Amino acid sequence: MDTEARDTAERDRPPADEGRAGRSRSAVRAVGRGPGARFRRRAGQWWRGLSLWQEVALLAVICCTVLALVSAFLVQPFLIPSGSMENTLKVGDRVLVDKLAYRFGHQPQRGDVIVFDGAGSFTQDDAPGNPVSRAVGEAGSLLGLAQPDGSVFVKRVIGVGGDRVTCCDKRGRLMVNGHPVDEDYLYPGDAPSKERFDIVVPPGRLWVMGDHRADSSDSRDHLGDPGGGTVPVDEVIGRAEWIAWPPSRARSLGRPAAFDSVPPARPATTAGSATSPAKPPAGPPAAGGAHG
Repeated sequence: MDTEARDTAERDRPPADEGRAGRSRSAVRAVGRGPGARFRRRAGQWWRGLSLWQEVALLAVICCTVLALVSAFLVQPFLIPSGSMENTLKVGDRVLVDKLAYRFGHQPQRGDVIVFDGAGSFTQDDAPGNPVSRAVGEAGSLLGLAQPDGSVFVKRVIGVGGDRVTCCDKRGRLMVNGHPVDEDYLYPGDAPSKERFDIVVPPGRLWVMGDHRADSSDSRDHLGDPGGGTVPVDEVIGRAEWIAWPPSRARSLGRPAAFDSVPPARPATTAGSATSPAKPPAGPPAAGGAHG
């Protein structure tokens, strides 16, 4: 009797493969009826109901939103509208600025090309304007379609906190911590500086200059302003890393070797001052999606 019962049970049990297949089909049907599947079906139906122009407009909004988020937090394009950084950066160049370069404990280094907000150091704080036009301008700036406001500048870092920057030695070269700097990136024919100065950069600030010294309104021109011509590190937007446009000039912007042999700053004494005030250059102030 027991043997007959076992034989009957085994005949009535479905094969193992068939059981698994049945469960798999049930699982597929359950997934197909899940909320994710319903959402995808509805989204597909909604998308198919859009006209061509509606699809194009929606894709444009999505692309602009993604670009704005990338520009706000990661990499932002800037337009160079003047010649203060020639020949490194020329009028019409679009540079990509790494906004994470000085986060997580990193600091600007001598030779870096930086974009910074000069409000309070290079320019007077402006009264707030029309909030709508300001918002539109900021959005255009994030997308690289418009220049930032007039307080944004692009310059090269010459001295960091604690450095003593002097003009000039017997050969007309800048001196950083007593070491002469051979600046091979200068605009052809430009002197490192026609104005003489001797400054110790305060901690947390930067001494910056344009590569086209004869056409650059930089730290030399703000020695009498708050900060003595130096820029707060906290106001640095990021480091210019690449020339993205035009294609014929596309390249990365590395840190020059000119500062490799500069010794570390000595223990700070007191912030120095220029031996004679710098005079504004004859040309217009330079800008670069930022002024120059």
